[in-house]
Amino acid sequence: MLKPQENELLTRTGPGTPMGALFRRYWIPALFSTSLPAPDCPPVRVKLLGEPLVAFRDTQGRIGLLDERCPHRTASLFFGRNEDNGLRCAYHGWKFDFAGNCLDTPSEPREHNLKARIKQKSYPCQEHGGVVWTYMGPPDQQPEFPHLEWTKVPPSHRFMTRHVQECNWLQGLEGGFDTSHLSFLHKGDTTLSVPTRYEVIPTDYGFVAGTGREAENGAITWSANVMLMPFHKLIATTPLGGHMWVPIDDQNTMIYCFEYSPDRPLEDDEMERSRTWNGIHAENLPGTDFAIMNRANDYLIDRELQSSGHSFTGIKGLAMQDCGIQESMGPIADRSIEHLGLSDAVIVKLRRFLLATLKEFSAGGTLPGLDPASYRVRSARFTAPGSKAFQDVVDEHVRIDGPVFAD
Repeated sequence: MLKPQENELLTRTGPGTPMGALFRRYWIPALFSTSLPAPDCPPVRVKLLGEPLVAFRDTQGRIGLLDERCPHRTASLFFGRNEDNGLRCAYHGWKFDFAGNCLDTPSEPREHNLKARIKQKSYPCQEHGGVVWTYMGPPDQQPEFPHLEWTKVPPSHRFMTRHVQECNWLQGLEGGFDTSHLSFLHKGDTTLSVPTRYEVIPTDYGFVAGTGREAENGAITWSANVMLMPFHKLIATTPLGGHMWVPIDDQNTMIYCFEYSPDRPLEDDEMERSRTWNGIHAENLPGTDFAIMNRANDYLIDRELQSSGHSFTGIKGLAMQDCGIQESMGPIADRSIEHLGLSDAVIVKLRRFLLATLKEFSAGGTLPGLDPASYRVRSARFTAPGSKAFQDVVDEHVRIDGPVFAD
């Protein structure tokens, strides 16, 4: 279990919080590129790390991400007009470019030149892999965009969705690395073999979590799932997959879910489960980021299906099974009242890693994952001799390089 103060430290990501400062040192997904489909299209509301923002694509195609509140009278810029390389507030006509520079204050005497003294908060943006990413930290500390393999493959090689999860980001991340729930929550089979070894190895990009099962001749079959700082998980599946748990605020998370192939288009048969919403993706209410199956309707749980033995939960799809359980812990789980067992070894090590990383960062140390090349990794499954430690064999299976990373 965590002490209450430790739980607060890890779960709070708003402005002025230690974890919030850490998150702001990385590139963060803000929205899909398709949400801003053309120059001068309507602006879009975005909320990240507790900050209300508005995104727009200007006449030249550049993306601006501004504080939603106009600095004049704090009206929402979401209602503004996107025109001629700027977003104009609908209240009094003040206009801002993609970098937050004030271009016009028509309600003020021109000779006062008030616009020269106004600067709207803005965050730089880049587009990679069909996603608009932003950096919200100190400008002089802005890192290069990381070498994420899935962002570099053609659109035909990846499938991606996102939906709102009504709980804190850490509940999602911990659920992603909770290995013992797979046999129960998703499969309902208590006869399945459970891992005999649990490892969490800190790395220069975050950590790799290994679960090992005994194989023939004393060997160990390992599943190595990768955590890239600060909220990414790469899943050892076919096709390759992953999640990003991005804090909207402390009680809501935007979870991005993706599957991809590094070297070929995704095939219909391997994507059937995902495209029928039985896998890691959730089906949303049309035009929204909210899942059809949600907390308000108890995830459309089918008690007859649950009691029949054909579904352990009676909830359709891996994504909604995870969401249902993680949201049931409350907006922010109270980890001080838990009772952990041996099967929670990965969770314990994950928390220790995050606390140690935060302590090192607060003391002025270097964060993992700021070197863009450190993200050249992939989750993996492999078999190794039982006499070899996981940390001695994992690198050769998860480290990758190749043409996809060529400039």
